[in-house]
Amino acid sequence: LVLELNQVIIPTYGTVPDQQNLHTPEWADFDDKPDSLFFSDGQRRIDFVLVYEDESKKMTHKRSDRKKQKRKRQVYESNLINNGLQLEATRSVLDEKLVFVKVHAPWEVLCTYAEVMHIKLPLQPNDLKTRDSAFNWFSSLFSVDENIIKPEQEFFTAPFQKEHLSNFYIQDKDTFFNPATRSRIVHFILSRVEYATKNNVKKFGINKLLDAGIYKAAFPLHDSGFRHLSNDPDCPSERYLLYREWAHPKNIFKLQPLDFIRRYYGEKIGIYFAWLGFYTNMLIVAAVVGVGCFLYGCLTKDNCTWSQEVCDPNIGGNIIMCPQCDKVCTYWNLTITCESSKKLCIFDSFGTLVFAVFMGIWVTLFLEFWKRRQAELEYEWDTVEYLEQEEQVRPEYEARCTHVVMNEITQQEEHVPYTACGKCIRMTFCTSAVFFWILLIVASVIGVIVYRLSVFLVFSATLSQHISGTEAIRKYLTPQTATSVTASLISFIVIMVLNVIYEKVAILITDFELPRTQTDYENSLTTKMFLFQFVNYYSSCFYIAFFKGKFVGHPGNPVYWLGKYRNEECDPGGCLLELTTQLAIIVGGKAIWNNIQEVLLPWVKNIIGRYCAAARSEKVVPRWEQDYHLQPIGKLGLFYEYLEMVIQFGFVTLFVASFPLAPLLALINNMLEIRLDAWKLTTQFRRMVPQKAQDIGAWQPIMQGIAILAVVTNAMIIAFTSDMIPRLVYYWSFSVPPYGSHSSHTMKGYINSTLSVFNISDFKNASKPFSPWFGNQTTCRQVYRDLRYPPGHQHQYEHNIYYWHVIAAKLAFIIVMEHVIYFVKFIISYAIPDVSQKTKSKVKREKYLTQKLLHENDLKVVKKTMGKIANKIIKGVDSTFRPKAE
Repeated sequence: LVLELNQVIIPTYGTVPDQQNLHTPEWADFDDKPDSLFFSDGQRRIDFVLVYEDESKKMTHKRSDRKKQKRKRQVYESNLINNGLQLEATRSVLDEKLVFVKVHAPWEVLCTYAEVMHIKLPLQPNDLKTRDSAFNWFSSLFSVDENIIKPEQEFFTAPFQKEHLSNFYIQDKDTFFNPATRSRIVHFILSRVEYATKNNVKKFGINKLLDAGIYKAAFPLHDSGFRHLSNDPDCPSERYLLYREWAHPKNIFKLQPLDFIRRYYGEKIGIYFAWLGFYTNMLIVAAVVGVGCFLYGCLTKDNCTWSQEVCDPNIGGNIIMCPQCDKVCTYWNLTITCESSKKLCIFDSFGTLVFAVFMGIWVTLFLEFWKRRQAELEYEWDTVEYLEQEEQVRPEYEARCTHVVMNEITQQEEHVPYTACGKCIRMTFCTSAVFFWILLIVASVIGVIVYRLSVFLVFSATLSQHISGTEAIRKYLTPQTATSVTASLISFIVIMVLNVIYEKVAILITDFELPRTQTDYENSLTTKMFLFQFVNYYSSCFYIAFFKGKFVGHPGNPVYWLGKYRNEECDPGGCLLELTTQLAIIVGGKAIWNNIQEVLLPWVKNIIGRYCAAARSEKVVPRWEQDYHLQPIGKLGLFYEYLEMVIQFGFVTLFVASFPLAPLLALINNMLEIRLDAWKLTTQFRRMVPQKAQDIGAWQPIMQGIAILAVVTNAMIIAFTSDMIPRLVYYWSFSVPPYGSHSSHTMKGYINSTLSVFNISDFKNASKPFSPWFGNQTTCRQVYRDLRYPPGHQHQYEHNIYYWHVIAAKLAFIIVMEHVIYFVKFIISYAIPDVSQKTKSKVKREKYLTQKLLHENDLKVVKKTMGKIANKIIKGVDSTFRPKAE
């Protein structure tokens, strides 16, 4: 590959030419055809557009700087022309400072670079018979009308070779390379053409020129407006069709035209929407089961015995609970948790266990069936062997290839950017930097927890004294509310600040790593960013689920952080209800916020840009200038789209045992997300440079890791966060003799037996409440599930036998649930092949045709040539040895 690139590209570098030898673009005026996609001659198609500000009219830089920038731009454009590209410059209609350089790739250039890039192109139409599925009639109800967007004809393809040009399916040279492929080839050239040489180091590539401000933008053109068809009869108006049949909200229940999306935007965009659509469809099943479990909890909550005991004035009304903090907190009655206990019955039910097991199996089915679907798309979109054959080395990597090493396979010398020792040093530094930032976010989370513990006491002591207002204000502005709100605000600010900084740091670290290909670069960056975001987004949920209220001691001997701050206890309704509330807020609020942000920001920016442009002129604006005023796609491309969905996937799977409605919320969000993302790409953003992608990259192993972790987290939520295991242990063991007094298994008496007794005279001075004790009771009860011997017992305040039975049952439950689900996951993974038999047949057929057409045809030519030579030799021999006629 490097040799091929050297043969094509390196000779064009040379030395920077003199001023008089520079080639310059042709100049042409706008021909008042706003929908034209061609040069002024109407023949050469515009494959890319470069935008720069005329250096002679810039007022913000020094004159010497403007000359340097102009020189670099002129050299770059001259080298583009030397590479075979054709350039035409046109001045802006709305702003005379701007100049648009239109780029066209002729047929010879396209063929040359298609061979260098190993682009697969059609050999002949696909002749394999397809079987109609029994569900085709059903899916056709939701499909795009084939009369509007016609299905693409399927072809067998092979890597392009100029010497075998006659074997390829070429009906029209102008359409053999579609616009997406043409733009990708031109961008490949733009990324590798030189513009300066300094200290024997060549500087090249459009990206560096954009970063330096020499060019303001570089993009391929949309083929039409999105609101109406193009006036140009030769234009297919694919953008208009995409908006009408895909991005418009009326299509929310329709299937996506994936082949059409891929054709217009490239495989990278296509695979994202294919994955998002597949994930959304799979969520339908999870949402239905989740709603069923939720309804089961709603229907059975009135039969929840332990909740009835909490609400009973004769049971819960006679139970006085101990204060939840030192000195300033007061005693409270158990009946105040009545409403929260009823809500808890909805989520903490047998249906939750069933749903957690189901989701462990569902996530395996989702990942396995996605592998099959991905394999089909790899074949249909010609990316089966993309990573091995077609993906090119990054220009930044090529530029640093200064070390010579021996290739173990070819036994030839090749250039690499660093030695083995240098690579080890780079990886060590980068790994250390990533872990440092992860520890930094962990430290910020701990800091917020310490803040909550410290200010709760301050608010408890001072808030009620400084609030003057109605009783309603006093009721809602409690110390707990004030603590939670201020802590959430601080956490939000810290997270956002660290997020902005870490994004830049992650890019710098990945640039320093110097990955070889763009796929390697994106996978490395994805892994770093997700590790940080994982801690960022999930830390609060993990804290509530597995740490909050678990290590609090008892009223006579509470546990303190740093020897000063008393550990947080769960809310009166329990930690499971708090985790459910947290998830509902995060999943619902995050979805609403992200969608509003994704829609409003680009829309407002474009409205402002169009308003300013309209205020300057009422002239007809060409297509390239209309696209220039759209928003550019960021450097990270689809990263944040994937991140948003994978973070949601984590919430749907990791903590679903506490919130069975999470799949339903995710389903509703994703149905909107697909159309909003489509709307953004189609109407608000410039057309992305089409890129190849074999799969969804590093997100696949990330989701597999989440799926494995989800089994553990859901088992631990049911065991340690919910009240299910203690209730089952009480029902089967401690409600009947020898531990209980009931004659049959029952849940009666559960509350009284699980709330440990504490003698108020045993309070230490440091934690003894200020509020006086009214009544003749001398004891109070500890928090839920704190199973200890009562005062007066020889082991008072130590964990009793019930506690150890519960611990053993929890550990046994986790082991059994994990092993059962992992075993089922293994069976499913083994039973479902990653590639379907139909796809395997197509791949074999294509390889056979490739061999037959490209290699056997050559062999026939050789045989034919050798046959002629052999016949001549035989004739010559015959004439030599034949006796002369007398």
